[in-house]
Amino acid sequence: MLARLQDHKGEWDIVVAGGGATGVGVAIDAASRGYRTLLLEGSDFGKGTSSRSTKLVHGGVRYLEQGNVSLVMEALKERGILRQNAPHLVGNLGFVVPNYDWWEAPFYGIGLKAYNLLSGKYGFGASRILSREETLEKIPTLHPDGLRGGVSYYDGQFDDARLLINMVSTAAEQGATLLNYARITQVLKNTEGFVRGVMARDEESGSQFEVAAKVVVNATGPWTDGLRKMADPGAQKMIAPSQGIHLVFDRSFLPGDSAIMVPHTSDGRVLFAIPWHNHTLVGTTDTPIETATLEPSPKSEEVEFILKTAADYLQKPPTRDDVLAIYTGIRPLVKAGNSSGKTSALSRDHTIHIDESGLLTITGGKWTTYRHMAEDCVNHAATLADLPERPCLTRNLNIHGFRAPSEDRGHLSFYGSDASNIEKIMRTDSALAEKLVPELPYTAAEVVWAARSEMARTVEDVLARRTRALFLNSKAAISAAPKTAQLMARELGLNEQWQTAQISDFNLTARHYTLEGVVD
Repeated sequence: MLARLQDHKGEWDIVVAGGGATGVGVAIDAASRGYRTLLLEGSDFGKGTSSRSTKLVHGGVRYLEQGNVSLVMEALKERGILRQNAPHLVGNLGFVVPNYDWWEAPFYGIGLKAYNLLSGKYGFGASRILSREETLEKIPTLHPDGLRGGVSYYDGQFDDARLLINMVSTAAEQGATLLNYARITQVLKNTEGFVRGVMARDEESGSQFEVAAKVVVNATGPWTDGLRKMADPGAQKMIAPSQGIHLVFDRSFLPGDSAIMVPHTSDGRVLFAIPWHNHTLVGTTDTPIETATLEPSPKSEEVEFILKTAADYLQKPPTRDDVLAIYTGIRPLVKAGNSSGKTSALSRDHTIHIDESGLLTITGGKWTTYRHMAEDCVNHAATLADLPERPCLTRNLNIHGFRAPSEDRGHLSFYGSDASNIEKIMRTDSALAEKLVPELPYTAAEVVWAARSEMARTVEDVLARRTRALFLNSKAAISAAPKTAQLMARELGLNEQWQTAQISDFNLTARHYTLEGVVD
């Protein structure tokens, strides 16, 4: 990628700031249309928000209740397109809404029927009302006392960071240049005050470089306002950041293949308990925060809220001792004019904003709708930069790794067509077929593959985003760090000093994923 950058002569058509779902989606769309595209990410792809979702590709049942039918329809359509283009990563997941009051079955039954009807030809499966016995058959760990029945429906599930890494590969295959650890330090303007490019710093070498662009797209999520102020110090804030956490437990809390959806919690959010990578994931909260940080800390009240809500529905109440990992994400919600302190009421629609300087910002939205957001953004960018008009091609563009679900390859199935490359590495050196730690399925070969083919530059890149070790079991991930550092150093030609520094850095980061990192 650095060679592509150095070989490029003249200005870029589009420079994208931000390597999350939105930014990488824009890079795929722009490059597939033939626009000369450069993406710059200050840390690692997906580090900020896109690796920290609830792992659902969904329309948003709550948005339907709020009356935002257009957002739900758009998201349900995009859910179907995403399953079509990345079947190795997006699959059906059955949900159960448990009913403990007489009115819940007809109320949620009608609502979820409408939810399914809005998906049209992109449906994932019909909803239906369940008896008490059917509900317990699907979720045997539910509280049986007072249970009247349930409503079942289907939605999508995915691995967010793995999809994002495959999207980076897709953008590169379409001709885009993408760099992680390339931080924008300055927005450059011409004599008329219009944005004409950026200055950036290679965080590994420390070298600075300048790039000229016909248009700069700000897709930095929770950090949107920071880049806007870099271009115009007087820019008004657009983002009202909100924090959400998830707790991860072992599979025993949800041993079947179905998830639980709690439509109303005390903070006004929907709460999910879902099976994911052979673990149980429960979340999320909604806590307004002042400023976004790259590694946010979970709050004690959030942990207690999820434990208490889960205990209301599960026979065996989860405790702090059962928590294997905690992860915290920040939502880049677009401020409402009369915004109160309740972020769960703010719009999840995406927003495209063009500053007087010509900086184009895309923010808001949700993971599921990243492709549609990118299409809208590139249409605006092409008009703003007077680029030749070309149609969007991403509706039928397969994501890298595309592989129709066939034989089960265990956790390697998530790599899609790349699984055979990892198996080849294992066959070349049998030691690389060994697990990094007993508690998790990830092997040494996956570390080699991540460093060699997926732009992993740090131990955290591998254990948090190329694999999901840190998100599934933080203590096991800490145990895996020395072996990971050793494998990466051998692959990348780095020394023991680098390994020691990497292990230390990872241990500091991993603290945010443990109960020790919880703040009051």
